[in-house]
Amino acid sequence: MKENESMTNPEEETVEGRGTIQEIPEEEIIRLQSELDLKTKEAEENYAKFLRSCADLENYKKRVEKEKADIRDFANEKLIAEVLSVMDNFERALEHAEEKNLDSLRQGMKLTADQMFSMLKKHGLQEIKSVGEKFDPAVHHAISHEERDGASAGTVLKEFQKGYFLRGRLLRPAMVAVAKEK
Repeated sequence: MKENESMTNPEEETVEGRGTIQEIPEEEIIRLQSELDLKTKEAEENYAKFLRSCADLENYKKRVEKEKADIRDFANEKLIAEVLSVMDNFERALEHAEEKNLDSLRQGMKLTADQMFSMLKKHGLQEIKSVGEKFDPAVHHAISHEERDGASAGTVLKEFQKGYFLRGRLLRPAMVAVAKEK
């Protein structure tokens, strides 16, 4: 009979040191139902939090995309505003050209070009020095070779188009004529 005593009735619960407590099936159903209700409510709250998080993430994605579009659309705003002042000076120089005052036109064009280059330098543009320098295929594009007395082979003799770096990266190579051996 000891075996039967060790087997417990599903309606009985053993508590250490106190013996067996018998639970009424209706009470167990009520207890389990209340536990189920609590867990169901918790699951619904967690699902609502999940849906809010998903909505927040979607809103965040849309906001970031809009900000990226604004950055892309208005990234050059400051540069363009500065270019407009240079354009104003070009227009003034053209007005002087109509008066046929060539010295004034020449001086105005020089000042405007200097202003434009100064403004571009502020934004990271750097001119590549070429004439008299050793030919460097990384920054020069040779479009012709010439023989010239006193010039060593591989030296840049003429610059047809200036080259530029933008913040240390090659923006455009200089188009040059290079000295060759006789």
